[in-house]
Amino acid sequence: MTQVPPELLHRLTAHGQQHVVAGWDALPAADRAALAAQLAGLDLGELDALYRRKDEPHTVLPPRDRIAPVPIQPAQASAADTARGEDALRRGEVAALVVAGGQGTRLGSDKPKGMFPVGPVSGATLFRVHAEKVLALSRRYGKPVPLLVMTSPATHDETEANFRAERFFGLAAADVFFFQQGTMPAVDLATGKLLLERPGKLFQSPNGHGGTLTALAETGLLARLKARGVKHVFYFQVDNPLVKVCDPGFVGRHVAADAEASSKVVVKEQPGEKVGILAAIDGRCGIIEYSDLPDAMAAERDADGKLTFRAGSPAIHLFSVPFLERVTARGTGLAYHLARKKVPFYDPTANRAVEPAGVNALKFELFVFDALPMADRWLAVETPRAEEFAPLKNGSGPDSPETVRAAISALHAGWLEAAGVPTHGHPVEVSPLLALDAAELKAKLPVGTRVAGPTLLS
Repeated sequence: MTQVPPELLHRLTAHGQQHVVAGWDALPAADRAALAAQLAGLDLGELDALYRRKDEPHTVLPPRDRIAPVPIQPAQASAADTARGEDALRRGEVAALVVAGGQGTRLGSDKPKGMFPVGPVSGATLFRVHAEKVLALSRRYGKPVPLLVMTSPATHDETEANFRAERFFGLAAADVFFFQQGTMPAVDLATGKLLLERPGKLFQSPNGHGGTLTALAETGLLARLKARGVKHVFYFQVDNPLVKVCDPGFVGRHVAADAEASSKVVVKEQPGEKVGILAAIDGRCGIIEYSDLPDAMAAERDADGKLTFRAGSPAIHLFSVPFLERVTARGTGLAYHLARKKVPFYDPTANRAVEPAGVNALKFELFVFDALPMADRWLAVETPRAEEFAPLKNGSGPDSPETVRAAISALHAGWLEAAGVPTHGHPVEVSPLLALDAAELKAKLPVGTRVAGPTLLS
């Protein structure tokens, strides 16, 4: 009979978690090793402390007089700021980080969301759209822009395989870095006991988008970027194909202000719009989730009739590398948020799978926007929604493939019409490898270009 290693059993027993090794001797050797590795990576004391917080209020905003709207810089960057950002790109000081840990379940796909086709004419996937923007920037400025692809256990292998099958979309393999966000176990809501997915395996889930930052440090990637000369990391989410990746004007303003964290914002126009907003809390930048913003504050308007709290977050940020080092330093960084969820689990006592009728578990997640208040110097920069925010969230209705493809086509139609080429309402698409903006398209557009049907310019 194979016994549970005494040190492991002692540690589990000290925290009341010995149930997870029930039936240890019946597990295959590989499963025993895997479970031991899972448990070795857990801080059971931290889990105990997190569980004790389960009845604390979800979010407590300070009094209204301590909350102010953030100052928002206008969308148009100055020529000097744009030049400053271009210089940073030419020196190889900027990396692009795409958060791609989610699957396309709500889209009716069992593949990583980044593999979903969004090109209105080409059918290009989200991964291709973003990677080709990075490639175009690298060519424009003569220096590779590292592309950091954050995955999750559910998407990692298929994401990496897709990049390899597509020959990294033209990028050099040495300039593409895959890394996985961390995971956290779920615990029983009533008892705090670890939940099992099956015998010998804890139920674990990704530790939230904030886990992107901690994983950068834990995998050693942040140190490798620093050694390479990268000073700034441009953070964005895979589901938004309109992102102006490493936008030189944005980078330049960030550099000029010596900012530690800079964020783009889209103007919120209706009080009930479901978007988190940037606000200054005790003078520091933070994000208030739409569900936590009191109705009275959401409806406030300034003297111009605009919403007072209108700095909606499209989850586009630029972080300095020293700031990320500080945020991810052990003991000083992001705090976990608790989420009550319905989690199917394996009951080792009854030796059966359980499908709970309702919420039965706690999950623990890190939020990337919790890093923002740690910044001593920060910026909020407006970006037009039509130019940079069309997230793919749902299978139909708002934020669906239909609306995303329409947004891409509308943006590119505007570029063409600014160059004197009417589109007559036809779907159009401009490859990033041809042009990243209206000015570049106008300069490269062949004389006599016409649009008489669905058109891809590449």
